[in-house]
Amino acid sequence: MKRSRTSLGLLIAVISAATFGLSGAFVKPLLESGWSPAAAVTVRALTGGIVLAPVAILLLRGRWSALWRGRWRVLGMGLVGVAATQLLYFAAIQRIPVSTAILIEYIAPLLLVVLAWARTRRAPKLVVIIGSVVAVSGLVMVVSPDGSGSIDPLGLALAIAAMVGCAAFYLIAARPSDGLPPVALASSGLLIGGVALGAVGATGLVPFQVSFSPVQLFGQQTASWIPILVIGVFATAIAYAASITATEILGSRLASFTGLLEVVAATFYAWLLLGESLGLLQFIGGALILVGIGFVRSERTEAEQVAVAEAPADPLGQVPQAAASSAASARSALPSKSPRSIERR
Repeated sequence: MKRSRTSLGLLIAVISAATFGLSGAFVKPLLESGWSPAAAVTVRALTGGIVLAPVAILLLRGRWSALWRGRWRVLGMGLVGVAATQLLYFAAIQRIPVSTAILIEYIAPLLLVVLAWARTRRAPKLVVIIGSVVAVSGLVMVVSPDGSGSIDPLGLALAIAAMVGCAAFYLIAARPSDGLPPVALASSGLLIGGVALGAVGATGLVPFQVSFSPVQLFGQQTASWIPILVIGVFATAIAYAASITATEILGSRLASFTGLLEVVAATFYAWLLLGESLGLLQFIGGALILVGIGFVRSERTEAEQVAVAEAPADPLGQVPQAAASSAASARSALPSKSPRSIERR
């Protein structure tokens, strides 16, 4: 049962990576046509939040108390996981290539490994170290195989800041849901993030410009609403809902490593839509990322066994709530204890 649930989580994570990967390739033409990063993130977040809102309301079924109990998680997702991270990423790709920005941002899984090491004072297992090295090696091969091109220092700093925000996103998403459906967290977080960005833009603290002139897409002039719609529905609504769902199932570490597949998807989309290079080394790099995920997944199996025996609350989400729920279910099945209902997402 746990294996099938983890497989489901991995499948959802792959869908998330494939849809998230669309964002860079579809946003860059907007930025080049006159949109500011703040305006692009605001429209993206509000569109995604509005698209998900009816589904979120349906899934909540009037249980608004769940939204209130998760208010700090929602605020963290909106202000950090959505607004700050995406604003920094979009600002970075104005100065450096999409592939380079996403390479830096998706070193976030290593940051999570280091944070877990520092917090628990236990060194990562060998399979995690091997998986990290293999996955990051593949990451480098996918996005920058020849090491060419100059790097803008400010663009580099913005991408590093986005990496920290990306790590925070996985930590927030992996927290116990307490009855709050992932779609509701995604929708409310996106709406809060969009409103916050809009408010900041209105004050003039950051540039906030929009342009409805045609953009260059597929090698031809395209109406600006087309990339906006793709970004809002696919690269935001579906991507965030899927990512939060997968992270609640898998935990922050495994979900973040699986999220590296976004880099493969983003590189493919950049080749298809923006004409950026794609060669044999990128394919080899993608395979290495998959191998690295496999190593990390093997460590997760051991963690799940510990979770069933002890059901600890992992502060970094390495033991997902699914494992804790399984342990609780096992305890509730004992004859000496009365059955307990476990609230599910």
